[in-house]
Amino acid sequence: MAIILGENQYGKAESRLVRIYRDQPRHEIRDLNVTTALRGAFGPAHVVGDQAGVLPTDSQKNTAFAYAKSLGVESIEGFGLALARHFVQDIEAVQGARIEVEEFGWERAVVDGAPHDHTWVRRGPEVRTAAVTVDATGEHVIGGLKDLVILKSTGSEFAGFYRDGYSTLAETHDRVLATSLTAQWRFTGVDEPWDAAFAGVRAVLVREFATVQSLALQQTLWHMGHAVLEAYPTLAEIRFSAPNRHHNLVDLTPFGLDNPGEVFHAADRPYGLIQATVTRDDAPPAGDAWRASAGLA
Repeated sequence: MAIILGENQYGKAESRLVRIYRDQPRHEIRDLNVTTALRGAFGPAHVVGDQAGVLPTDSQKNTAFAYAKSLGVESIEGFGLALARHFVQDIEAVQGARIEVEEFGWERAVVDGAPHDHTWVRRGPEVRTAAVTVDATGEHVIGGLKDLVILKSTGSEFAGFYRDGYSTLAETHDRVLATSLTAQWRFTGVDEPWDAAFAGVRAVLVREFATVQSLALQQTLWHMGHAVLEAYPTLAEIRFSAPNRHHNLVDLTPFGLDNPGEVFHAADRPYGLIQATVTRDDAPPAGDAWRASAGLA
């Protein structure tokens, strides 16, 4: 029996990077969290402590900052591609690179009724995400979002479910449906209008959540994914993770009050967690597209 080194990677996790464009009176801002992970011939570093082929994680962080200045951040997908291609093409020992980027949204402050040129208010908690992989399996781009908190006050049911000896949940044909959605979609190419695609996919997700008469959160996710793939032929698949943020009707009868679906207790845990992938049956192979580093995006 031999003991060998298995899969490994290393990088700099969560470099907080803010790029401000000041070349016009009206400034612009891109606020990122960048994680890099390199894969390749790094066995000697693990086995005998030989660092000759190791690009320090500090250098990876510095590269991200330098690229933010020299290339700018037109989109987080494009920024991730530029970084990944650099590490694979220019660093000898690197055979693959995974770049994960989160983008935090800001909106302009309104002062005296007008958007201010250089002051913003942070949006949240929603975060835009991107994950780029460049290696021997190809170049892969995954766009996405997380913590999209969305709620509708009706148009949701949950009934006809299987019961066993431990079941106490009552059926309902009118309930609050809420989630903090994570969605990630894999592109089939690497030359897309990234910002427009993000805005469009997000709009489809919100529309379907709002308009589908939901018989279960699972069904809602299917409709959301199906609609996104119909609208965007350059997407191969979309993956969802959706905690069911339960809103339980409060019994107000002890206080002599009726409660016809108006007052709820918003429970943060425990929660149902629904996960699903919607894909094309002819989707190209994913390669290492979903092989994560820090798992941020």
